[in-house]
Amino acid sequence: MIIMGLDPGTAITGYGIVKQQNNRHVVLGYGAIRTPSTESTSSRLVAIYGEVQNLIAEFRPDCLAVEELFFNKNVATALAVGQARGVAMLAGAHAGLPIAEYTPLQVKTAVTGYGRATKTQVAYMVTMLLGLSEAPKPDDVTDALAICVCHGYNANNWGRTE
Repeated sequence: MIIMGLDPGTAITGYGIVKQQNNRHVVLGYGAIRTPSTESTSSRLVAIYGEVQNLIAEFRPDCLAVEELFFNKNVATALAVGQARGVAMLAGAHAGLPIAEYTPLQVKTAVTGYGRATKTQVAYMVTMLLGLSEAPKPDDVTDALAICVCHGYNANNWGRTE
C-alpha cells in the first residue's frame, strides 16, 4: 500500500509518500508545498490543489491520510488550515482516493507510543522508523510522514474514512 500523508497549511503543506509492505515502511518521497504570503488566498489554494494533484499523479498512492483540524485559539489560523485541508482532500477525492483523518493525539500515539509527545520526540521516531539520516524539515514534513506511519499501523482501527 502506498500512503500519501498531508499536514495541510496555507503557507506550508507538508507531504510524505510511504510504501507499507509487510509491516515495513519505505519512504518514496517527501517535501513541502509552499505558497507566498504575497499571493491571494484563492491563488494559494489553487497552488496547493494543483501540487497535491501532481503528487498523486507522480506517486499513485492508494490512499490519502490527513491530520484533522484541532481546536485553535487563533480563528484566522484555524480557518486558513481548514481551507488548505479542504482543497487537499478535494484533490484526493477527485483522484478517487480513500481519505482517512487522524487527530494529532492518534498520530503521536502511533509513532511514539505517547499521545502528548513533543515535536522533537515525533521527529526522532519518524527518523528511526523510516531509516532516515536526519529528521525532515520543516516540522510539517515530519508530521506528514508521521501521518503516513500512523495510517500504515492503524488504517483498520482508528481512521475515519470517507
